[in-house]
Amino acid sequence: MKLDFLFFIEAALLGFGLAMDAFSVSLANGLNEPGMKRRKILGIAGIFAFFQALMPMIGWVLVKTVVEAFGFIEVLIPWCALGLLGFIGAKMLIDSLHPDCDDERAEKGECTMTKPLTFAALTVQGVATSIDALSVGFTIAEYGVLEALVCAGVIALVTFPICLGGILIGRKFGSQLSNKAGILGGSILILIGLEIFITSWF
Repeated sequence: MKLDFLFFIEAALLGFGLAMDAFSVSLANGLNEPGMKRRKILGIAGIFAFFQALMPMIGWVLVKTVVEAFGFIEVLIPWCALGLLGFIGAKMLIDSLHPDCDDERAEKGECTMTKPLTFAALTVQGVATSIDALSVGFTIAEYGVLEALVCAGVIALVTFPICLGGILIGRKFGSQLSNKAGILGGSILILIGLEIFITSWF
């Protein structure tokens, strides 16, 4: 496999397709935390980009080493995505329906209607939205180490700005939705988990 123009186009298109779930979750995160700082926005986009690149590489390694075991892992992928995103989405919904902050205090800036996402929660999101990318290891199985690494790098470069845009869009609308933003964000996460689970069987 040559690192030619076609190679990079194919890798970019692959990255774009894989980033759609991460974009939707990024949108939900922006909705949930409209006051998010620039550093955290960049960090979240970076986490998603990292896992979107890592999972295809893990899949590539599995295909090159233990193909039989990978068949078993592939069956678990949709269940893992559904469980992880469903858990985080449900928690976001519960926090939004039973906030520690009321409208009057929120308007005064004394508290926020939504709870900031922790690093642990973001890591779980990163794994959940990219775990289906493990199967990409099959599609790049013929690549050498260099080609596989470059492909993963291109996927990360494509994912980062897409997730960045998702967060910024969500943050803009989240500031207008007040406590309803967390409800919408949690619902989006649950729906993404269901979408990954359902489409994996068709």
